[in-house]
Amino acid sequence: MSSTFAKWYDFFMSPLEQSKFRRIRKELLSNAKGKVLELGSGTGVNFPLYTNADKVFAIEPNQHMIDQSKSKCKLATVPIEMINASAESLPFEDNSFDTVVATLVFCTIPNVDKAINEIKRVCKPNGKILLFEHVKMENTVLSVMQERFTPLWKKVCDGCCLDRETLKAFTTHGLEIVKFNQFYKDLFIVAELKNKS
Repeated sequence: MSSTFAKWYDFFMSPLEQSKFRRIRKELLSNAKGKVLELGSGTGVNFPLYTNADKVFAIEPNQHMIDQSKSKCKLATVPIEMINASAESLPFEDNSFDTVVATLVFCTIPNVDKAINEIKRVCKPNGKILLFEHVKMENTVLSVMQERFTPLWKKVCDGCCLDRETLKAFTTHGLEIVKFNQFYKDLFIVAELKNKS
């Protein structure tokens, strides 16, 4: 991921983040409790919104994003530890976390299956997985458009895939949906899942 993308990410996302997205994130993250792992923390937009976590371990593979997130880390009311790592190879022991958080990150993770297996490994039995992701839409015309635009979009937005079926990937791996909601028709999903393993 480039330094330019990291530098301008907050600017381009600001219109969405200042309206609906902030409310979605705030409500979702109120359920993040205990020892929390955040995948792909990006520029740290979630950091000030944690209220019930004991501590958040925020992993991010892009050092430029980590550098951008330091100012938001200072706004957090819970301890945040930032770690340069990828979702496919988490530097933590089995059953380490009460809650795992992923917001607008699974569109860019290269190996989704490997990342989900890592989440299952580090999340405690019956632990929570909290998701806020954009996904492939159910409408046939719109989903075909997503598929067609994805190759170009990936180049422009540093690997972002428009047509990922993220929730399906999680349930295929045996994670149980506890709560589920959709926004902007069904372009964005919010879900709480349980690690049954």
